[in-house]
Amino acid sequence: MIEKEEVVSRKDIARRVQELGRTITRDYAGRQLVVIGILNGAFIFLADLVREIELPIEIDFIRVSSYGPGTSSSGTIQCAKDTEIDLAGKDLLLVEDIVDTGRTIACLKELLTARKANSVRICALIDKQERREVEVAVDYTGFVVAEGFLVGYGLDHAEQHRQYPAIYKIVSPG
Repeated sequence: MIEKEEVVSRKDIARRVQELGRTITRDYAGRQLVVIGILNGAFIFLADLVREIELPIEIDFIRVSSYGPGTSSSGTIQCAKDTEIDLAGKDLLLVEDIVDTGRTIACLKELLTARKANSVRICALIDKQERREVEVAVDYTGFVVAEGFLVGYGLDHAEQHRQYPAIYKIVSPG
């Protein structure tokens, strides 16, 4: 059993997701928005977020990985599932659980921009700016967390611990 310490409460997550939904609704009014969740980590955040966006939207998913079983990025990005919606001429919102080194999200933004999207913006539940290796701007940020390996609300350690309703820092891997 891992030891964990709460970093962001369930209540704070719900409040912030509502705020993000209102801002995204305002920013994309009158536009053709496609929300793309980055699997597996973003699925809980994306599900709550899209219920707060009061616009007609399309939803798709892409699955990439750069961590594997460890707690630090491998530096290699692998794509296991690609989008299925035609993205040309549409405004895309990439929804990610955490932007850490920036490598994965920068790669995805470049890939999707090349598909002739009208725009590509990033929405991340957690932004860990101090760990950036690749410069990338997060357009919509849930929370900035300075340190620690995080789990819960979709964030995992070796594909476990996603189901927690709040976000925790691992104190001891157990």
